[in-house]
Amino acid sequence: MAGSVNKVILVGNLGGDPDIRSMQSGDEVANLNIATSETWKDKASGERKERTQWHKVVIFNQPLVNVARSYLKKGAKVYIEGSLETRKWQDKEGKDQYTTEVVLRPFTSTLTMLDGRRDGASGGGDSYGGGSSDQGGGYSSAPSSSGGNRSAKIDEMEDDIPF
Repeated sequence: MAGSVNKVILVGNLGGDPDIRSMQSGDEVANLNIATSETWKDKASGERKERTQWHKVVIFNQPLVNVARSYLKKGAKVYIEGSLETRKWQDKEGKDQYTTEVVLRPFTSTLTMLDGRRDGASGGGDSYGGGSSDQGGGYSSAPSSSGGNRSAKIDEMEDDIPF
């Protein structure tokens, strides 16, 4: 259908460590449970209320599976972009069951760690995406918000520009 979009953006915390499994093809898949919460003040009682939603996330993008395995732990805050997919399966009694998940596939997905790395490094989030890599959905690091001496490097390059 022309003119339709299937895009999901979530910012939330992991409810557990990533579950990494191997498929029959030899590729790996990562399963995450991400919690998103909203809070508000009840007008009638004046007390604070909170509602948490849980989202199933499945990563088929191999570089993102590697990032999930290496860096993500329970409680980590993440930003993800993917698409909604509903799959049909049968339970032990043969009844049809349906599961709706946020799916991250090569070239169409992003995973950004908002807490930074767990090895003690500081700085902004590290971003990994499916982007337009020729290697089948590679990842790239986003520039850190910690600054650095970036302007000096740019000034050096401008001397070589012929226009």
